[in-house]
Amino acid sequence: MSTSFKTFPIWAFFSLLTNGILMLAVILLIWQQQRLSAFFGIVTSPEAISPNNSSEIATPDLGRRHQLTYQQWVDILMQEAKVAADQRSPHLSILVGDSLSLWFPPELLPEGKNWLNQGISGETSNGLLKRLEIFDRTQPEVIFVMIGINDLIRGVSDRVILDNQRQIINYLRKTHPTAQIVVQSILPHGAEEATWKGREKLLAVANSRIRELNQQLQNICHKKGVKYLDLHPLFTNKQGNLRREFTSDGLHLSPEGYIVWRSALQIYGEIELKPQR
Repeated sequence: MSTSFKTFPIWAFFSLLTNGILMLAVILLIWQQQRLSAFFGIVTSPEAISPNNSSEIATPDLGRRHQLTYQQWVDILMQEAKVAADQRSPHLSILVGDSLSLWFPPELLPEGKNWLNQGISGETSNGLLKRLEIFDRTQPEVIFVMIGINDLIRGVSDRVILDNQRQIINYLRKTHPTAQIVVQSILPHGAEEATWKGREKLLAVANSRIRELNQQLQNICHKKGVKYLDLHPLFTNKQGNLRREFTSDGLHLSPEGYIVWRSALQIYGEIELKPQR
């Protein structure tokens, strides 16, 4: 069945074109970075979080959960956001989300920007919505949002997830009118190959449902006038599951997975995100 160009939204056409260019560029950049990584090596040793030293960065330690409570995490993020606001950090980009954002290795984040990581392990869309005010005083150029997988694991309905996403977008647009808001797609999981300790709950969430949810999320972003970065195809194998080489347990990302994400952020920034005056 053919699709009429008259009924095919022009924004969707350019979205497909941009994603195609992005995927090709990411593949080339990943190849280049993997060669460099093999030569120089990538530091992935875990470092513990110290509540008394916000300059230390937590990186994933497989099989071990961090010992901080949710409120302790919020307090740490509040302190770091205050520092960024007081110092009026130039070219500020903010990562907002759950453990996938939290564990993003600082050395892999795109260069030329100041990064503020506001991720919390186990975060939900409702929890994120309630703590967005933490970085109200910052003046970011870009805010990258990724949230939703923990909602699905906890049995939250698509309707509630999407409603929370709308409220998050509305809040960020109102509070940071000069910032570019980039909502990132929810990533798939490893399905039967997953070894994460919550495997049964994870398998109850079909990856097909995640794809459908992402499509609705993309439509919301278009209507709200914010950016949508579709990372999903970059992490998906032929079966529609999270690629084995990009994950540590079927849910969280491996260093190779973060290289893919970093490459996507870097290329997307050069193609889609214009510097703010």
